[in-house]
Amino acid sequence: MGKLAVMFPGQGAQFVGMGYDFYQNFESARRIFDLANEALDFDLKNIVFNGPEEELKLTRITQPAILTTSIAIYEVVKDKLEPKAVFGQSLGEYSALVVSGCIDFKTAVWLVSKRGEYMQNEVPEGVGAMAAVLGLSVEDVKEVCRIAKEKGVVEISNINSPEQTVISGEKQAVYFAMEIAKQKGAKRCVELNVSAPFHCSLIKGAGEKLKKHLLEIDIKEPQIPVVSNVTADYMKKEDIIDLLEKQVYTTVNFLGCVDRLLEDGFDTFVEIGPGTTLSGLVKKIKKDVKIININKVEDMNNL
Repeated sequence: MGKLAVMFPGQGAQFVGMGYDFYQNFESARRIFDLANEALDFDLKNIVFNGPEEELKLTRITQPAILTTSIAIYEVVKDKLEPKAVFGQSLGEYSALVVSGCIDFKTAVWLVSKRGEYMQNEVPEGVGAMAAVLGLSVEDVKEVCRIAKEKGVVEISNINSPEQTVISGEKQAVYFAMEIAKQKGAKRCVELNVSAPFHCSLIKGAGEKLKKHLLEIDIKEPQIPVVSNVTADYMKKEDIIDLLEKQVYTTVNFLGCVDRLLEDGFDTFVEIGPGTTLSGLVKKIKKDVKIININKVEDMNNL
């Protein structure tokens, strides 16, 4: 393998039963799920493996569930990998920080449950919306948001690939932006099934609440370089708290992270955790890199 980066998924990738085949077959995966249950005040393991889906979809449960599944799988396959960098999408950044040795796993599980709770509760339900804009450049979407903000807050929340950008904000402003984007030639605008307007200034308060916890935990020097969603650059230990706070309410630049790694000569991207979303995005960004996805035990044969 060439220069390898490992990437971890964010919210939306979850499904009931994720990680169960690893849990059944590997002691190292069992240990991670057991540690998660110790860190939380609910039976995460039972919800992840048995559902119901409605409960798994609650942000304060989804976030630790995806983190735990991702780390459980990583623990099983890590000896076959030698990542020269790690990164994640939104919540997935916490998986990357655990793997790089910056944050202890049990601390991270508790932390992302709080993060989920704060992100969920900052804005009353029904006030906000998010939508994916397909087929417009990032610059065009910035212009769309600039025009649409006469109706309220609307901002770029995720830059996923050159032609897939997500917007977030107040419902009427997001809907107005979707109309403008279509007029500007967007192929499609799809409202996302989310409970809150993530990664925009409406939930700044959630970032501030999270920061209080971040200041209380022990953060160590990264042992593997971690690329930040906020800066699309490598994280320094002294910046991690500020970057994790900002990441709650500013743009998650996944495209920027991948571009940075491509510039640095990375040619192999391994997605670890539920779903295949990130693999699909990397393919859109650069067709000729090697992409491996590991979310089932048999996927290990691809390594």
